[in-house]
Amino acid sequence: MEKSKISKVLVKYSLITLGCIVYSFGVAVFLDANSIAAGGVTGISILISFLSGWDTGFLIILINIPLLILGAVFFGKKFIISTLYSTLISSLMIEGWEWVFESFYRLPVTDNRLIASVVGGALFGSGIGIIFRMGSSTGGTDIIVKILRRKFRYLKTGIISMFIDITIVSISAFVYSDFELTCYTFLSLVVVAFTFDFMLYGGNSAKLLYIVTDKDHSDQICGRILTELDTGATVLNGKGAYTGNDKVILMCVIKNINYPRLRDVIREVDASAFTIVTSAKEIYGEGYQGHTDDEI
Repeated sequence: MEKSKISKVLVKYSLITLGCIVYSFGVAVFLDANSIAAGGVTGISILISFLSGWDTGFLIILINIPLLILGAVFFGKKFIISTLYSTLISSLMIEGWEWVFESFYRLPVTDNRLIASVVGGALFGSGIGIIFRMGSSTGGTDIIVKILRRKFRYLKTGIISMFIDITIVSISAFVYSDFELTCYTFLSLVVVAFTFDFMLYGGNSAKLLYIVTDKDHSDQICGRILTELDTGATVLNGKGAYTGNDKVILMCVIKNINYPRLRDVIREVDASAFTIVTSAKEIYGEGYQGHTDDEI
């Protein structure tokens, strides 16, 4: 049991570190280097750095201090330890990436702000998404987002983040007095929100199928689902409204990667089966997210 706990902690912090690497690279090499403010405390820090000349990584740590205290009050010791780790590592890495590129190559690596906003935003959102999935954050407005998520559970994390970030970017429009740069900054926010939500919820989405067939075909399809696709199905009894014939309805949730194989199985066993396919965005139960897991 002790080895298992240690292993889980090591995996968790390894993935948090990976998230910090991805996030800090996007900020330092693409966003900060092109004065694209992004969002959150990172965006605020880039703005203050632009005005004052102070290091962005240092400003991130400074602004995070009161927010980390707030996080400790709401989420406890475990959350604040991992968040403090993420904040320090990502802030140091931002400074580290800037030093490496300025010493051995150049910054910015691209003068094309479209590339910088899209690539930087994708790396930013992916890195933060990985960190959030591990039950941590990079501090800053992420803590405010998690607090608001508790109050407004029907809103997605990425949507809450985007509303906060839009406010910050609107301020950046006045600071930079550059309409084109403001547009690129808004573009980076959209990319961040999309990749952030994809990293958080994409792995928990799947296809929901209702397969209407007869008894003999249903046994064959169900058997192949269990053996070949390693997933389950629920058998429902039905009756055709027009014919009055007995029907079997197989309800099956399957991960997107396995969906084409299930389509092949249905086609091979009963090409005339009436099949309804829809997307399942959130799934709770065996093989997916647990009912007692923390909401993200």
